[in-house]
Amino acid sequence: MAGAKETPRQKMIGLMYLVLMAMLALNVSSAVLDKFIFLNDSLENSVKQTRDINSNTVARIQSAVEEAGSREKDVAVLEKAKKVRELASETIKYTEGVKEEIIEVSGGRDADGELAGKKDTEKMANLMINQKKGEDLKQKLNQYVADLNELTGMDFSKIAFDGKEHPLFKDDPDQKGKDFSTLNFSQSPTVAGLATITQFQTEVMSRANRALEALAQQVGAGDLKFDLVNVRVVPKSSIVAAGAMYEADLFLAASSSAGNAEMYVNGEEIPVEGSNGKVKFRATPGKYDSKTGLARKTFIGKIEMNDSAFVDTIEYFVAQPVIQVTAQAVQALYLQCGNELDVQVPALGAEYNPQFSCRGGTAIAGNKPGLVTVIPTSANVTLNVSSGGNAIGSRQFKVKRVPKPEIVAKSRGRAVNLKQGVPAPGPTSIELDAIADEDFKAMLPKDARYRVAEWRITLARGSRPVDQQIVRGSEASLSGIARKARAGDRLVIEVSKVQRMNFRGAVLDVPMGSGSSIITIPIN
Repeated sequence: MAGAKETPRQKMIGLMYLVLMAMLALNVSSAVLDKFIFLNDSLENSVKQTRDINSNTVARIQSAVEEAGSREKDVAVLEKAKKVRELASETIKYTEGVKEEIIEVSGGRDADGELAGKKDTEKMANLMINQKKGEDLKQKLNQYVADLNELTGMDFSKIAFDGKEHPLFKDDPDQKGKDFSTLNFSQSPTVAGLATITQFQTEVMSRANRALEALAQQVGAGDLKFDLVNVRVVPKSSIVAAGAMYEADLFLAASSSAGNAEMYVNGEEIPVEGSNGKVKFRATPGKYDSKTGLARKTFIGKIEMNDSAFVDTIEYFVAQPVIQVTAQAVQALYLQCGNELDVQVPALGAEYNPQFSCRGGTAIAGNKPGLVTVIPTSANVTLNVSSGGNAIGSRQFKVKRVPKPEIVAKSRGRAVNLKQGVPAPGPTSIELDAIADEDFKAMLPKDARYRVAEWRITLARGSRPVDQQIVRGSEASLSGIARKARAGDRLVIEVSKVQRMNFRGAVLDVPMGSGSSIITIPIN
């Protein structure tokens, strides 16, 4: 980390210092020396101003500590601030002593207070290089930075460099081999050396300034400072029927724009945008009140900011979702048939992601949310509905048996009139159709596909059979029976097997019973 943020004036003085040092290296005329005197005065003034700022910062920290009740953490910060100011003062005092020693060895001041040896380039070099005063100065400046870093936990760069370490000279072949003393005080006039040391003093004070400002930010760091105030409304209900009373609490909510709050719901951290935590979780069902249809629920909200934590239990209510079922037959389902239902929960909107289970049958989910096929296997079926892993509710259905089909005898594509009969010698062929119940077919057309699979036809005369034929399939040729038939006989058809193809394409046997499976055709 570099030194403190500099004002435009400080930056200008620093730039001037570098320019003058470059001009001096080129052996520019003695007019440059007067510029160094001006520069040194400006730098000394900057040091004084920063010292005053730092003193004010320490006073500000002390005032803040006292106003907060002199808490232990804040008092510790104040003690560090005082120590920072003490380190800076000791270093400035030392460097002032070095400057006075340079002035003294170079001839002191004349009667007008001017530097007698301002142009001298030997006496200062002898003191700083040969007598090792420059090495002492280097160690003192860098020890100050090390002590400051240890005290504050910050990472300031050191002030005094040898040529090989100096940010400006480490790549300069003429300068990188010089040590600190030679780099700064060799072949330099007294005024340049003084300005150099004063520049080091500005570095000392700027680092102290940065450290004190950082410490000032720590005073009262555990306090909550609310700088955002908004109007908030908490309604008893956001949905109000026409004619009902709307009720809500209106209040001012204060929050902090610092953005250092951490928020939790039931121990799980939630995202924070600005000063608002985004609470989002899926509501689960509970014990619903028989009158209101609401289940009381709670969650624990926690906000941590700085050294403070706020915890509250928030109450909310879960409404029992209304399950809407759409189908041709909603009140009752048909046994062992694919009853297609459209089950929706409007309250869940786009969040609706249903799963189904069935007691007393099987449930098969369709290709769209809410579509389900229920195949009952018992007299009652309970369809359980959940969404996103949470139970929503259930619907119960009664189960009806599939109505028996009507068996119709046809000859040459037309139904035989059983009352009038047929003229002798009777039909030469008979076809049996199994006709589904109209209501059942309308509701479940995929389950209402029938065929007569096996039957027996008998030519009867009086009380005795004349001839008979076993038929497998729906159609039979009766030419042999027709040759034996005569007026007054009758054809008796007994259906032994009827089959139904269900919605899956599986073929099932249909129990017909004895009475509904016998057809008698008179022969006139």
